[in-house]
Amino acid sequence: GEGMQHKLLNDSGGQRTFAVILETGDEVQHCLKAFIATENVRTAQFTAIGAFSRVELLYFEWETKTYRKNAIEDQVEVASLVGDVATSPSGEPAVHIHVVVGKRDGAALAGHLGQAHVRPTLEIVLTESPAHLQKRYDRESGLALIRIDA
Repeated sequence: GEGMQHKLLNDSGGQRTFAVILETGDEVQHCLKAFIATENVRTAQFTAIGAFSRVELLYFEWETKTYRKNAIEDQVEVASLVGDVATSPSGEPAVHIHVVVGKRDGAALAGHLGQAHVRPTLEIVLTESPAHLQKRYDRESGLALIRIDA
């Protein structure tokens, strides 16, 4: 395939909306980070539909404060994918994605998205926000979480 393609759908008042189309073999995190860097996106929300040839779902284990990796080596439908872009404590854009995938028998598996390989497509609609969202280190969880300033 040609790899990732994107198109500006709308641009008004500092809020841009893009379609980002991934093809067979594209890795989701890699492509999204490249797109965000190219277009200088700081804060955004996005959703997507499509399918994966393989995917890693991550589960945050509260007790150990680590992510458990559940690999699915199978063609799955992307039933739901939602994510955001915010500014990490280091100042870099941070991408956070949750996904629900459907297996052949209709069983659904869900989690935080790790590595995911597209087959045959992933259609992402990403809407940038003119206001920036900032992540801050949270002592209790050990995670960088979005905080809204008063």
